[in-house]
Amino acid sequence: FHVSGPGVDHLQRFREDFDLAARMNHNAHRLSIEWARIEPISGQFDPSAIAHYREVLAALHERGMRVMVTLHHFTNPQWFVVGGGWERSDAHKYFARYVEYVARELGDLVDWWVTINEPLVYVTEGWLAGVWPPAKKDKFITAIRVTWHLARAHRHSRLSLVVLIA
Repeated sequence: FHVSGPGVDHLQRFREDFDLAARMNHNAHRLSIEWARIEPISGQFDPSAIAHYREVLAALHERGMRVMVTLHHFTNPQWFVVGGGWERSDAHKYFARYVEYVARELGDLVDWWVTINEPLVYVTEGWLAGVWPPAKKDKFITAIRVTWHLARAHRHSRLSLVVLIA
């Protein structure tokens, strides 16, 4: 696994980034919530992570932008991966627990929800091409099972307005 490091430090400099976007007349912004930040240990949610995301979403609203939040964008908490990840038949229950928590805590600041970003790309790269974690190249049957589990997680997310970006 690779650590991405601070990158452009959007985590801390989001207000500056949103000021730039507002000056360019952006009226909406899509961002992802990091499941591992929200639920670093199975069943234990980090209130400071939610507080940070509330600040981020509020900053967008303050600049007159609508908000689209993606709940899964190719990464997973380590505890989830170690426990079998998306290959588990009950993976949707863990995802639903996370989604329900985020929706309850941040829903008043979100205009649109995306449950799972490009699920078929995720499956192809992780289970067929084997270039993304879990790097299980040529696992066709497992890839079909993971696709089913992702679709099941989408269905069980219980958000009133969701988009699945395929």
